[in-house]
Amino acid sequence: MKKENQKSVISHRQSAIGNRQFLMGNAAVALGALHAGAAYGAGYPGTPSSEILDDFNRLGGAAEWAPNEKVAAEVALGVSFAGARAFSTMKHVGLNVAADVLFTAAYSGVDGALVFVVADDPGMASSQNEQDSRRYAVAAGIPCLEPADSQEAYDFTQLAFEVSERWKIPVILKLTTRVCHSGTIVTPRTPAGKPAPHFERNIPYRVMVPAHARPAHRRLRAKLAEIAEWNEAEGPNKIIAGEKDTGIIASGVAFQHVREAAPAAAVFKIGMSYPLPVNAILKFAGAVETAWVIEENDPFLADAVRAAGGNIESAPEMYRFGELTVDRVRRILNNDISPEPVPPRGIPPQLCAGCPHTKSFEVLKKLGCIVAGDIGCYTLAAMQPLAAMDTQICMGAGIGVGLGMRHVLPREEAKKVVSVIGDSTFVHSGLTGLAEMAYNVPDTGHVLLILDNSITAMTGQQEHPGTGRRLNQEPASPLDYEKVVRAMNIENVFTFDPVRETEAYETALKEALEKDELTVFILKRPCILSAARKS
Repeated sequence: MKKENQKSVISHRQSAIGNRQFLMGNAAVALGALHAGAAYGAGYPGTPSSEILDDFNRLGGAAEWAPNEKVAAEVALGVSFAGARAFSTMKHVGLNVAADVLFTAAYSGVDGALVFVVADDPGMASSQNEQDSRRYAVAAGIPCLEPADSQEAYDFTQLAFEVSERWKIPVILKLTTRVCHSGTIVTPRTPAGKPAPHFERNIPYRVMVPAHARPAHRRLRAKLAEIAEWNEAEGPNKIIAGEKDTGIIASGVAFQHVREAAPAAAVFKIGMSYPLPVNAILKFAGAVETAWVIEENDPFLADAVRAAGGNIESAPEMYRFGELTVDRVRRILNNDISPEPVPPRGIPPQLCAGCPHTKSFEVLKKLGCIVAGDIGCYTLAAMQPLAAMDTQICMGAGIGVGLGMRHVLPREEAKKVVSVIGDSTFVHSGLTGLAEMAYNVPDTGHVLLILDNSITAMTGQQEHPGTGRRLNQEPASPLDYEKVVRAMNIENVFTFDPVRETEAYETALKEALEKDELTVFILKRPCILSAARKS
């Protein structure tokens, strides 16, 4: 759902019939966090999770856009160490960045409550991979809840805080694109009060040196065993009676598709997917003639049930890719492995008309540069008609990848390599790449372009440390990229408006490519959509 539409859903809550409200999943999470007494939310924007913190802020909650997901998770963990309730939002690839915090926070535990709200993107509508965040729950030893609609997004958000506070453990609330951006009716509960923040010193629990971490690991496994027992007895799982010939085990939005595709089947709906209620699932599977596991992304549930001795059927490998639909579920249940219909070809995405990045990349293409790119709307420069970006892997990789190519390519090729990164991405993960650039200098030097459009554009016009505004639009001191670059002892720093000063930018870039020196260009011009919105 587009951000402007999301705003209208929020602003019309008061006109809802009675206490019932029609909410998108992201808005339901925000309301659930507010009603759970969350004192603070921190995150980094990433579709499909971006609206959650904006909504939480509009509802009166305290929230921030952090420089990246790791910092957001650390801030939220600090809030929980102070005895308050906190949550951190991100998309699935953002959890990779926050994983360093996630794994050790499972050992240290929390004092208030800490919820990681993670939005997966099956089908990669706006992502570079289809990873399944449930794998992180197992690897880190973190309970994982999977809502199937907006009501459960609201309810499970509150349950996540309750589980976290009861067992003093972080909890993952795993969403997917279809839950985040689909709307259903929500009936809120009476809001909970906020616990008064208070810090109590507990060095053995919070300082994870090996002597403290070893017993902490044992405490973690004991907690998970208790949570598994609770999930078996009274967890957020339910059985829907149906015919005995077919039983289906499902979680998240797959449950909704199953109910429409096979309305007569018995269904075991899993609400907490880790630790799994294994005994209850095996009992259900044993009571039907054929038990199926239907799920999106990885065969996470199927693998776990089979490992526990369950006799189940699951989708062939071809259905592991992309989102599930009702038709795809019907095909799975009918053992249909014929080629799926090819979806109609859509219009390839392109940079907006008037986007300042267009000029930046036209010059790169004209000069025959090998472009190590990065994550952001400027990634669309890889598409036709520009076709002017050669690599794009993850946030901040443009600098490191470009440096790697400079180190080993023949001199004439190496001299053509340029790294490109956006302003928000530079703050997110480019600062360490810049340090690498200044420290391990290739023989041919290197050229970096920071494309500063003064906003986090691709995920919906969110603020970041370089914009001069916080999430709630209060003024903040903007990061000065020139000063940052010079502080790392890179002397050649140039700032251009790529639209108004195209010729000067092209001339300076051509000269930089001929030198064996480090050069950074800051191409500064506001995003055309952001400029219109803020005018």
